[in-house]
Amino acid sequence: MAYDLEEQEQLATLKAWWAKYGNAATWVVVAGLAAYSGWTGWNYYQRTQSAEASALYDELRNAAGKDNAKVQRAAADIESRYGSTLYAQLGALTAAKAAFDAKDNKAAKAQLQWVIEHGSDEYKAMAKVRLAGVLLDEKAYDEALKTLSGDIPAQFAASVNDRKGDILAAQQKLAEARTAYQAALDKTDKKSPARQLIELKFEAVGGVVPEEKPAA
Repeated sequence: MAYDLEEQEQLATLKAWWAKYGNAATWVVVAGLAAYSGWTGWNYYQRTQSAEASALYDELRNAAGKDNAKVQRAAADIESRYGSTLYAQLGALTAAKAAFDAKDNKAAKAQLQWVIEHGSDEYKAMAKVRLAGVLLDEKAYDEALKTLSGDIPAQFAASVNDRKGDILAAQQKLAEARTAYQAALDKTDKKSPARQLIELKFEAVGGVVPEEKPAA
C-alpha cells in the first residue's frame, strides 16, 4: 500500500530514530522482559520451595516425640534443601527439642547452632537461650555464658538475663546472679506468668522482691 506524504515523513522520522536509538531500545526492552521474567520465576521458585519445605516440616512434626532419628533426618533435609525458608529454622528448633528429650545432646546442640548461624535475629536469640540451657545441664558454664553474648533483640532481654542468672547461680556467683535476675525482672511484664518463677529464683540467691503496693 502506498503511503501518503505525511505517512512517508513519519516513517522517515521513525527510521532515523531507529537507526540512532533502535539497538539501545531493543536492549532496554529485552532487559525489562528478562527482569520481569526473572521476578515472576523467582516468586514461583519461592512459592514452590516454601510448599515443599512445609510438607517436610509437617512430616518432621508428626515424627516428633516418636522417632528422633526420623526427626533429625527431616530437619537435615530441610536445612540442606530449603535453608532459606522459615521452615528450616522451625524444623531445627523442633529437632533440637526432640533430640534433647531423647537425651541426644550432641544433636540438640548441632540443631541450635544451625539456627544461630543461619536464622533470623529472633530465632537466633531463641536458639541461644535454649543452647545455653543445654550447656548449663552439661555444666559447661563458661561456654553457656559465651553463647548468650552479643546483641539480642529487646523482646528476648528478659529470657537471656534469666538464663544468665541460672548459670551464675549454678556457679555460686550469687551477687552476679542477683544482678542478672533483677535485669530479667526489669524486662518482664508484671502480668507475665514467667515473672513469678524469676522472682522465686531471685529470692533463692538472696534477692528481695519489693511488695506490690495495693491499688488506690
